[in-house]
Amino acid sequence: MNKSVVKKTASKKAAVSAARLAAIKCLRQVFKGSSLSAVQAQNIDILEDRRDRGLANEMVNGVLRWRWQLEALVSALLSKPLKAKDIDVQLVLLMALYELTECRTPDYAIINQAVELVRKSGKKWAASLVNAVLRRFTRERERLISGLTSETALYSHPDWIIDLIKRDWPDDWRNILQANNQRPPFWLRVNRQQYNVAQYQQLLGDMQRESEVSPLADQAVKLSQGIDVRTLPGFAGGAVSVQDVGAQLCAALLNLSAKQKVLDLCVAPGGKTCHILEHCEHLQSLVAVELDEKRMLRVTENLQRLQLLAGAASATGDDAEADTRLALIVADVRDYQQWWQGELFDRILIDAPCSASGVIRRHPDIKTLRRSSDIPALVELQAEILLSAWQMLAPGGELLYVTCSIFKDENQHQIKRFLATSSDAREIEITASWGKPCEAGRQLLPGEFDADGFYFCRLRKLEAV
Repeated sequence: MNKSVVKKTASKKAAVSAARLAAIKCLRQVFKGSSLSAVQAQNIDILEDRRDRGLANEMVNGVLRWRWQLEALVSALLSKPLKAKDIDVQLVLLMALYELTECRTPDYAIINQAVELVRKSGKKWAASLVNAVLRRFTRERERLISGLTSETALYSHPDWIIDLIKRDWPDDWRNILQANNQRPPFWLRVNRQQYNVAQYQQLLGDMQRESEVSPLADQAVKLSQGIDVRTLPGFAGGAVSVQDVGAQLCAALLNLSAKQKVLDLCVAPGGKTCHILEHCEHLQSLVAVELDEKRMLRVTENLQRLQLLAGAASATGDDAEADTRLALIVADVRDYQQWWQGELFDRILIDAPCSASGVIRRHPDIKTLRRSSDIPALVELQAEILLSAWQMLAPGGELLYVTCSIFKDENQHQIKRFLATSSDAREIEITASWGKPCEAGRQLLPGEFDADGFYFCRLRKLEAV
């Protein structure tokens, strides 16, 4: 683990307690199956003090990232495991151990706050237990940490993820697991319709923000540290978006040109949709399809901020100014006959639903929420979407299949099965300086070029003979 600075003072004791209360509420809900993004909005984003929000986010993400290592330490410190009904005591211990190992906060302050927190959670009987356990840890820290020998604890991943990554990437599994435990970099995509990268870097420099460009994507800029996006130059007016550099590869791989008809499937939250429109201004049309109406609203919001929505026909709201350039459709991709107008597309992007195993560092709750039993159902769903999309691709057209997964069942194995049963499909080889060539497609592994993990495969539909 890398130490992070969390500044606290005695005068902020009450506010710090508010941050910890918010953090434990979030963790409790995630451990019960809720996504971090949902509970974060309900419990952390509503905190008034920016420092409280920062501390709460640090603790929640830290515990979710290092959960299996922290749980191993708790097990070593307790003479017998806590009961399931005492989950709050377990969470307090996990939070405190994370702070003791990761944050530059005085040990006594962390322990005092943990004792106070367990009392506030209604488990007053556990106050002395928490105090004794944490004080023991501070005395035996080096011995306890050096005693962690299992791969589960050392790499802080559930066994099934470790086993699957080992199977799929036997030469890279350690690097992948280590990359998953890093804090994610802060990548931006500069809107080429407003600024080039050099111009936007100058704006960042004017506000004393260091940045660097990427060799992967020509509009990608990485900030040296995180920032409230609302303070970014021109953000409200659409000058820039937050998007991982790996995700920014899609627009170029689609091989877009003017006057094409493009279909974008499973689009929320809309980052790739917006990038397509920024990348190629003169498309004949773009149809964006998303199953979830609430998630489609996020797509609409992003398009509006980037000033890309003017003239869009929307299935979710007012289309008084609609034209044929952009259509937003809320529908099940697999039920394409219910919404498709019969027009064949020159390019199709499938941003397929997946395990998200390539973006664990950005969403550490994936390690807690995802199950090995989820993978077969996802593979079946992806296959159905791919088959449906293929019916709407024009002969000679190209389809780009993308996941943010590193599991081969969802990626190259999925495509190999499709190619074996589709006589009119051929792979277009992706030759690049990044990623690993697969039996079909190309895999960008987490951490490579400081990007998240993504799989890409280009397919062409053969002309009718």
